Amino acid sequence: MSMATKYFKLCYRYLFNNLLAILLVPGLITILIEVLYLAPVDFQKLSASFQAFDAFYLLFFSLALIVLATIYFTSRPRTIYLVDFACYKPPTSCRFPISKFMNHSKQIEDFEPSSIEFQRKILERSGLGEDTSLPPAHHAIPFTPTMAKSREESELVIFSIVDSLFQKTKVKPRDIDILVVNCSLFAPTPSLSAMIVNKYKMRSNIRSYNLSGMGCSAGIISIDLARDELLVHANSYALVVTTEIITEHWYTGNRRSMLLANCLFRMGGAAVLLSNKRREATRAKYELLHVVRTHKGADDRAYRCVYQEEDGEKKIGVSLSRDLTEIAGGALKANITTIGPLVLPLSEQVLFFVNKVGRRFANPKWRPYVPDFTKAFEHFCIHAGGRAVIEELGTKLRLSEEQTEASRMTLHRFGNTSSSSPWYELGYVEAKGRMRKGDRVWQIGLGSGFKCNSAVWRCRRSVGREEEGVWADCIDEYPVHAGGGEGPYLD
Repeated sequence: MSMATKYFKLCYRYLFNNLLAILLVPGLITILIEVLYLAPVDFQKLSASFQAFDAFYLLFFSLALIVLATIYFTSRPRTIYLVDFACYKPPTSCRFPISKFMNHSKQIEDFEPSSIEFQRKILERSGLGEDTSLPPAHHAIPFTPTMAKSREESELVIFSIVDSLFQKTKVKPRDIDILVVNCSLFAPTPSLSAMIVNKYKMRSNIRSYNLSGMGCSAGIISIDLARDELLVHANSYALVVTTEIITEHWYTGNRRSMLLANCLFRMGGAAVLLSNKRREATRAKYELLHVVRTHKGADDRAYRCVYQEEDGEKKIGVSLSRDLTEIAGGALKANITTIGPLVLPLSEQVLFFVNKVGRRFANPKWRPYVPDFTKAFEHFCIHAGGRAVIEELGTKLRLSEEQTEASRMTLHRFGNTSSSSPWYELGYVEAKGRMRKGDRVWQIGLGSGFKCNSAVWRCRRSVGREEEGVWADCIDEYPVHAGGGEGPYLD
């Protein structure tokens, strides 16, 4: 790009982003100059005209202004604050390096040699490091998952993060008014939300929800549900718990599309405290600006690209289609058309509109214009579903390696923790000391269905590194080179 073109784009963006000021400021300056150069006689005439104005009308317009201002401020949506959040850090006893993964896979008699070799190749290209973790049941030989062991994993993960969050925020369990829990694959009775209510002896009038089967994008769906509740119920706290319990969902068959989940998914979870209490404005880390949800389930390919089913030997697993990255990119594109007008500066919106009109009426071969989302956000938290998914979305959004760093390093350190991964990524940005007051964050969740969901946050205060945060003991080692891409998966 030539310097002239760069200069033109810079001037263009400045013009449109400051259009209102450019139109109003000269007029106000002109009026001020005219008033300053008025003769004394003209000042007297101006004063007399104000005195002649009927006091009744002055009082009427003043009252009307007060009423309109009252209506405006009382009808505004309540601000939703993110007070704080906590991510699960597995104990060292749950660490499951690649060598251990391969050793245990060889102990499973149902695996064919070709399936073991396939998993080895996927792990080498997956972007996962040596410190990811699996639940205790996966460390036992022979591998014998049970519902009791799934409950043990649930209690280990969920109670740890909720305890940590209550300790950080000094909020008591009985202060919680709304509880939202999401876990896609493990849905026992009583529910996980009931398990939390029982453990912490929460109030009997708590409004609790338990979301299942909604995939890796369910974390943002939970935020959306909690937001809706907080918009209705004033002066409340909402606890959102997002996790995936994987003890019973280790696939022991030989279908390659199902073996992928074994290689990518690892244990994890996050607890988030939201509130609409005004007193939380001073200590809250973030405020929620937008939530945008896109569902592509009407399309058969999208619906089946992440699909839990039985294989030919009646073994249950989650099949990941080879079209997954393409479908994820298409879902993101649909999500962008909704979120773009909410967050992009006017200059980017005009460029996008002109390009779309030009392609429609002038030349269909014009290259589609991808808005520059770095003008709208300082930080990007893309779901760490896999190396290929992160690269696909990074390419679609024209992001640099630094802007996808949080996602790639989360995948390397913790693996695909499903719906909680955007919170590990946000924790990474904080631990690096990059979060400043006023910064905007875009969290992107992708999951079965197929869904692409976005949450937009604005930082309310500069956030530094936490001594006991999930990244505290390893943040100085990152970023690291995380190996090659994953695909093609099924060759």
